[in-house]
Amino acid sequence: MAPSSTAVAGLLSLSLAFLPSVSAGCVPRQPSCAKVPAAGKYPTWQQLPLQTTMPDPFLPLAYTTTDNAGNSTTFAQDVMNGKAKGRIQTPDEWYTCRQPEIIQMLQEYQYGYYPDHSLETVKATRSGNTVNIEVTAGGKTGKFSATLALPAGASSAKPAPVVINIGGMTNQPYLQAGIAIVGFDYTKVASDSNAHTGAFWDIYKGRDIGALLAWAWGFHRTLDALNATVPEIDPKRVGVTGCSRLGKGALAAGLLDKRITLTMPMSSGVQGLGPYRYHALSGQDETLENSKAGAPWWSDNTLGTFVNHSENLPYDGHTIAAALAPRALVIDQGTGDPYTNSKATAVIVFPAAKVVYDFLGAGDKIAMSVRTGGHCDMSGFNSVLPFVTHILQGTTLTKNYTDLGSYGSPMSTAYPWATAVPKANLN
Repeated sequence: MAPSSTAVAGLLSLSLAFLPSVSAGCVPRQPSCAKVPAAGKYPTWQQLPLQTTMPDPFLPLAYTTTDNAGNSTTFAQDVMNGKAKGRIQTPDEWYTCRQPEIIQMLQEYQYGYYPDHSLETVKATRSGNTVNIEVTAGGKTGKFSATLALPAGASSAKPAPVVINIGGMTNQPYLQAGIAIVGFDYTKVASDSNAHTGAFWDIYKGRDIGALLAWAWGFHRTLDALNATVPEIDPKRVGVTGCSRLGKGALAAGLLDKRITLTMPMSSGVQGLGPYRYHALSGQDETLENSKAGAPWWSDNTLGTFVNHSENLPYDGHTIAAALAPRALVIDQGTGDPYTNSKATAVIVFPAAKVVYDFLGAGDKIAMSVRTGGHCDMSGFNSVLPFVTHILQGTTLTKNYTDLGSYGSPMSTAYPWATAVPKANLN
């Protein structure tokens, strides 16, 4: 279901929020962007080429559809190899054109459209370590709460960075490092089922939106409440995390709110940073098909139209990761995870996304944590902690987060377009 014109206006504001600031007196030439489809009018799988390798993140959707092929017999191959016409060429084009396009495309094809926050009123009250949150829009109200744990020494004069989580995490190492921990009950925001109960659905029931986006909304409204009631927290140093399906939700939260400094998806799998393609490298062979069959409510209905056609999707996990740049991202996967495709995340999704981060001059802002252990092993939070403190507190980084451990080297044949990366001038 397409969003209203008001919702689309809110989406445009959300996309524009990602654009880099321009210094006074310096007005660069505005790039000419490829046309973006209207909400609900995106290409179907039949109008997109079959891509057996990871889609080229530098190629706008308008130049990906099969109507661009003409008489070419190599169109799909050119699209996959970075040889198609219309690729973006500069970081300015990325931030002005491609990044907003990806953010809208992901809402069309996967998440559903984010509600217009400008139409919401958020009220928050604090009682000890509990923050009560009330959101009203369109005459409807949803309520939930978050729990707060502050590190020693945090004050309004010396606010601490914060990690907001759903599903729980290892608190003490973070508190000892001087990082506040906040958690909220994601089921009170949106049920992990087709029941469509919780604060989000109390306001937005009836919309074609997945639970992943609803949980992301919960992260954002929690951050609103913290900013209003907890001066001991620094609103400019914020991390979000969760594991498995909740890692998918944390990823969506980071993607859709530029206030989030660091996104920390743990063992996130398909619909997170597990690829739709190359799905059988490790784990139980998690696919779009079995993911959508097991929990269809995580995503919107449009994603279901690509069941049995996932290689026609014009994006994959690396596209989601790349759209976060230049903000920080640390990905955690365990080599003993029997469920998610840890190997493909490590050797395909991470290095393919890093190509874009490098192109944007932000290669040091993306990290891969490959550890021993299984699915949602709490040791993952310890494994990523050095990168978290580096990003949120400026500590010196001594751990190598490009080391893929027992998985070895990147599988560069899975993203052949990387041999034709545009030559960015970052000066």
